[in-house]
Amino acid sequence: MTHTHILVVGGTGFIGRELVAKLAAQGRRVIVPTRRRERARALILLPGVEVVEADVMRPEALRTLVAGCDAAINLVGILHGRSGSDGFGPDFARAHIALPTALAQACVDQGVRRLIHVSALGVTDGGERSLPSRYLRSKAAGEAALRSVRGLDLTILRPSVVFGADDAFLNLFGRLQAVLPVVALAGSEAKFQPIWVGDVAQAIVHALDDPRCIGQTYPLAGPEVFTLRQLVQLAGQWAGHTRPIIGLPRSLGRLVALGMECAPGAPLMTRDNIDSMSIDNVSDAPIAPELGITPASLRALGPMLYGEGFARRLGEWRERAGR
Repeated sequence: MTHTHILVVGGTGFIGRELVAKLAAQGRRVIVPTRRRERARALILLPGVEVVEADVMRPEALRTLVAGCDAAINLVGILHGRSGSDGFGPDFARAHIALPTALAQACVDQGVRRLIHVSALGVTDGGERSLPSRYLRSKAAGEAALRSVRGLDLTILRPSVVFGADDAFLNLFGRLQAVLPVVALAGSEAKFQPIWVGDVAQAIVHALDDPRCIGQTYPLAGPEVFTLRQLVQLAGQWAGHTRPIIGLPRSLGRLVALGMECAPGAPLMTRDNIDSMSIDNVSDAPIAPELGITPASLRALGPMLYGEGFARRLGEWRERAGR
């Protein structure tokens, strides 16, 4: 079955923008909810895309959004959240458990069977109690909640860290090295297997219509494994600002992260982030053939995506386009 009317929750985010563009290019009708429509200016211009102002945290809003669709995709995820006595904290519980559960129920209420949920590599089927961080535990609990809902054709994707021209990961470390003489890095030996945002979006598109993907959970990881130290070095190299990197012991790293949590604004790193990095974010499993992708290499794409000259030109193009 080809799904032609799709609700994409989290469609204004990093992965969402790439996915919505691919779906629109195929001639599908895509509904993208957002709290502030002006944040989705680039999506509004895409043919077949309807950007709707709505609060997806309200179950009644989700029911209205799902009505008339034949599939839904959930991309919502947060990296930082307050602690709580439930083992998740209110922010992670809301974004990673309550929202997907409400979306699944809205789908059932409106007769929409197809649901794709993007989780995170590092989540295991052993359940949330076995995981070291609130982030991973809440992701695992969200998966479990979705699997308990009857009447859905569910697919779960678990990507490693996702890279691309607009990412908030490698770009951040490139910018930091432009202003800092040295980078003090917690979790420097944590391992990641970065996957390109275009590959993640393409995997979702393939999974959407392929009946082989129903009931499956897929890891998504690129062809190369890096330590965090290596990723930061590459980000600095591509940005033209290589700096010395000092790996911090876990105890000191958590102390530094605590200071960042107490500072105004969104923290660059939290203790929960460090807890997440205590297990490797890698996969031994090959990409399932039904997902239709051969993952791109970060080393191959990195100079183009993060190189100083390219980034400057990209900024100029965006300014001309009003983005």
